[in-house]
Amino acid sequence: MNDIKPLALVTGASSGIGFELAKQFAENGYDLLLTAEDGALQQAAEEIRAHGAKAEAVRIDLAEPGGVDRLYAAVTAQGRPLAAAALNAGVGKGGAFVETAEEDEVRLIDLNITSTVRLAKRLLPDMAARGEGKVLFTSSIAATMPGSFQAVYNASKSFVQSFAEALQNELKDSGLTITALMPGPTGTEFFRRAGMADTKVGEQEKDDPAKVAKDGFEALMGGRKKVVAGSVRTKAQGLVNRILPDSAKAAAHRRMAEPRSGAGSGSGSGSAPESGAGSVPESGAGSVPDSKGGDASSGGGGHGER
Repeated sequence: MNDIKPLALVTGASSGIGFELAKQFAENGYDLLLTAEDGALQQAAEEIRAHGAKAEAVRIDLAEPGGVDRLYAAVTAQGRPLAAAALNAGVGKGGAFVETAEEDEVRLIDLNITSTVRLAKRLLPDMAARGEGKVLFTSSIAATMPGSFQAVYNASKSFVQSFAEALQNELKDSGLTITALMPGPTGTEFFRRAGMADTKVGEQEKDDPAKVAKDGFEALMGGRKKVVAGSVRTKAQGLVNRILPDSAKAAAHRRMAEPRSGAGSGSGSGSAPESGAGSVPESGAGSVPDSKGGDASSGGGGHGER
């Protein structure tokens, strides 16, 4: 009897949505190859093994030169095909674009965009040659709106969303499925690490990363093209963003993401405190007026290399 389990890769797996995605794979009969750049990865792998899965942890910073090649070498060293991959690693940065550090924004692009493309460039041809495979891209509801005071982050999520949707069309007859996971603000370390703890979106109630990951995993297994994951509030935001003009969405995002906009710090403009550009679960900000004149929150959802 063949008891070899299918193999899944999860990037950004040390915490947040990435860790919860790894748990979903483990609980549903997969072995795991987990990667992240921080020291919490080993503990995360131990917890995943407690769910009965084999889990190998490979600590790699995918934003660094050679990081993607090292990870792909670890994938091929498994000696068996990769059945599924969750490309979840990402980082955020808040603050006024004219004031944030250029190196932080470039690192964000290197991780959120460049490493995603380079890793997909290595994994997808292998899957296409076999005629099977499932790939989940962690996008964000932030992809649907201009990100005032998160300009580069939201743009990076728009890239990932467009990239995933283009691949869906290219590969529609290949046997592969591509799914875009679009979370809203999620209960991870994203906002603190992105320098956004003093914003309205940083202070508001967040979605449960376990619920977000479950929604994403089920969409991936079902071959769905995309899923707005998490709470009813986030799903409603996804619907509203389809009809609002970009100018209104940018203004709403500003109200939620502008530095020191949170109740705990008083209102006003200015730059967010500098924060390390280390990777954290993805997220974004934004809100639109609801039918009662209040705000329905929105934003990106937690990733994991963060």
